[in-house]
Amino acid sequence: MENDTPDTPAAAPRLGKLDVSIATIRELGQPDVIRARATAEHWSAALYWRRVSPFLTQRFLAGGLSADAVTIGVIVTGWLAALSLLIPSFAGPLLAAIFAQLQMLVDASDGEVARVRGTSGPRGIFLDKIAHYTTEGGIPIVWGASLALAMDDALPLALGALLGCMVLMNKALNDAVHVSRSKVGLGPMPDSVEARRIGHSALGLARKAFNLVPLHRIYHSVEMTQVILVAAIIQAIAGATVMWWVLIAVTAITPVILAGHFVAILASSKLRPIR
Repeated sequence: MENDTPDTPAAAPRLGKLDVSIATIRELGQPDVIRARATAEHWSAALYWRRVSPFLTQRFLAGGLSADAVTIGVIVTGWLAALSLLIPSFAGPLLAAIFAQLQMLVDASDGEVARVRGTSGPRGIFLDKIAHYTTEGGIPIVWGASLALAMDDALPLALGALLGCMVLMNKALNDAVHVSRSKVGLGPMPDSVEARRIGHSALGLARKAFNLVPLHRIYHSVEMTQVILVAAIIQAIAGATVMWWVLIAVTAITPVILAGHFVAILASSKLRPIR
């Protein structure tokens, strides 16, 4: 998630068109503290979008766009990813997967614009949260709605809505950690591997086992649209209701993932003072 570094120094004018080199954007917009985040930096950004995003950021700065305006683009691309699922056949899931990837590119760029302009702050974080909550909660709902229309049955819509609610709950658990710490005056939780480490040996071993098949990642817009796309392709080839059975399977395993996430938070150092 981007647009979330409020202590970045102002390195350029906050408003107006800017002519900034790619090297400067990489230096100011992609500091080590951002690239090293354990959870907020999606694998697609680390793998390839951070290589591309400075070129998009350069165009945004040259066009005079603010970081918040770019974050609106994150919201729009995410909504397009969800709504694309209403398109029949696997064309809809294909578009959804493309828009989900595009959202990650714009998401990388909005933080870079904010850091280059020195405008990172709470409003950007708020808009970023809206983008990811509405996208990741909306995709399962629209997935269920598309199946309900295809099957002429309301059950898929209900199941998609249930999955969407559980996805939002899973995201809310992470935000609840930050809220809980702030309520008692604890500092922000570092986004690091150390902060996520579980002291209890049995629970730590269980987490390592779960990480071998990281099902918890399916709730991100990129992974979920990819799963839907694969299911749609198999369905088009096999002719069976694969997407419906995949929706059932993902919904069925989600309570287990939620419970594991809840226990992992309590067992980690996230709710204790930083030493």
